[in-house]
Amino acid sequence: MSSTTETSPLRVAIIGAGPAGVYAADILTKADREFDVSIDLFDAYPAPYGLIRYGVAPDHPRIKGIVTALHKVLDRGDIRFLGNVTFGRDITLEDLKKHYHAVIFATGAIKDAPMNIPGIELEGSYGAADFVSWYDGQPDVPREWPLDAQQIAVIGNGNVALDVARVLSKHADDLLVTEIPDNVYQGLKNSPVTDVHVFGRRGPAQIKFTPLELRELSHSRDVDIVLYPEDFEFDEASDEAIKTNNQVKTMVNTLTNWIVEDQDTGASRRLHLHFLHNPIEILGEDGKVVGMKFERQELDGTGNVRGTGEIIEYPIQAVYRAIGYFGSELEGVPFDERRGVITNVGGRVVDADQQHLPGLYTTGWIKRGPVGLIGHTKGDALETIGNLLEDSASLPTPEAPSEESVIELLEQRNIEFTTWEGWNKLDAYERELGAKATESGPVARERVKVVPREEMVSISRAK
Repeated sequence: MSSTTETSPLRVAIIGAGPAGVYAADILTKADREFDVSIDLFDAYPAPYGLIRYGVAPDHPRIKGIVTALHKVLDRGDIRFLGNVTFGRDITLEDLKKHYHAVIFATGAIKDAPMNIPGIELEGSYGAADFVSWYDGQPDVPREWPLDAQQIAVIGNGNVALDVARVLSKHADDLLVTEIPDNVYQGLKNSPVTDVHVFGRRGPAQIKFTPLELRELSHSRDVDIVLYPEDFEFDEASDEAIKTNNQVKTMVNTLTNWIVEDQDTGASRRLHLHFLHNPIEILGEDGKVVGMKFERQELDGTGNVRGTGEIIEYPIQAVYRAIGYFGSELEGVPFDERRGVITNVGGRVVDADQQHLPGLYTTGWIKRGPVGLIGHTKGDALETIGNLLEDSASLPTPEAPSEESVIELLEQRNIEFTTWEGWNKLDAYERELGAKATESGPVARERVKVVPREEMVSISRAK
């Protein structure tokens, strides 16, 4: 294959510049191989980092460390970033096949998993993914968010549910130290919220939080954590999990200590953690959410739950479902509609007959589903890149593999793509906004995120 000769490097396109895409690019550049590689990292947004920039709460304690690591990879100069390029619209699969030996899809999962209960369509019922996109300043969502509820339900027992609950209950002024955009600050500042309820189907020993995320809840100023002793039910499987899993033990200890300590300080806001609640209906009046109905659950001895028949109702004016993310289908790429992932075996994209489509690969959440922490995508990338390298001698040869040819294509189509140099300009601009906000505001701000896509592109492409 020509790609393994000294004169023609292996050309690889990676679709998605979040952690999964960057990890894959980094692993490929460092892999033990007998040929050169040339990697283009595409993203639909003008800025890199994907989930880190647009999918994680701004006050998440580990964001800066991950961003720093990703920045170091892209700043080396051996991976080319091409932002503001949407796959399927600005560049197609056929285009990529013409310019690259291999394509790796690392587009993640940004939609909310469906929740099918009566009332889900009511005004005031939201997907957590949409709310996360709003407070993270994703350029393609509306600038305003309806924050007019005093009592809010968050459905889910994972880290996203905790992020959403923490942002909803936190005082906006305490988020000024983060990079939240001004429109998000103003929206949260005017929120009348007094109570945020987080509901999970199973017991305290089955929660999907991480200890760090759980402990973060107690750091919010003027927010009491409210727990309910009747929710603290443990069966044989729970006891075994507490004995054998340090993470479960830590979280259960944290929760039980909070009960003993009594978190009621008379704060102006309360964050309630409920367990053993199965949502069965969102209640509405005049098309708007006014409450929520749950069936009380009990543990069955295996760590799973069964209904008790007891029905509980809560007055609620807004519901956020945080029961998981779901991948989006990509044009021309085989997709498992049930699991929300690209159909693949070990990262090799396969057709309905499980036959590998030459040159097509996938990694990250769009490969395995939206489970696990960000660091888990490194394992995905190792497997995918290992299989790509194993296939290197049989990869199809593109018609126009030069690095300039794809740039010419984008320019011919008048695509205002952004580059790593452009990101550095935008990065500097956002830091300048932070410095100006610090001078005129009450706290030091490292940066203020730019939201409008047009403005991001204009700053990035400025001569």
